[in-house]
Amino acid sequence: MADSHRDPIIRTMPQPADMNGNGDIFGGWVLSQMDVAGGALAARVAKGRVATVAIAAMTFVEPIKVGDMVSIYGDVTRIGRTSTTVGLETVVQRRHGSSDICVTQGRLVFLAIAESGKPRRLPCEAAA
Repeated sequence: MADSHRDPIIRTMPQPADMNGNGDIFGGWVLSQMDVAGGALAARVAKGRVATVAIAAMTFVEPIKVGDMVSIYGDVTRIGRTSTTVGLETVVQRRHGSSDICVTQGRLVFLAIAESGKPRRLPCEAAA
C-alpha cells in the first residue's frame, strides 16, 4: 500500500509521553493515529460526518520508537450503503534511517452519520 510517490494522510513523530514501559510507542497511540487518518478519508467519501464502527483487522508488525517519522497511508477498499471500509498502513523511517518500514496494517469501518447522530446513506457518487 505505501508508495513513495503518494502523500501520506498523516505524518507525525511520537513523543516520549507516547511510549510504554518498554520504550516502544503504545499500540493505542498508533491506533488512534490510524483512526484519525481513516476517518479523514472516509469523511471525503461520505461528504460529511463519519464515526468509527469497527476495526475489521489490525496487525502490529514492528514496534514504533520515539523519534521515528510515522506516515499513515490509506485506500478505500469498500463502499457500502452507509459505511466505508478503509485499509491503512503505518510506515516509519527510523531516526537516522532512510528506508520505509511497515509497522502496522489495519482495516477500519466508518459509518456515515447525520447531524442527528443516526446513520445516513452515502452520496450516490460515492458508489460510482
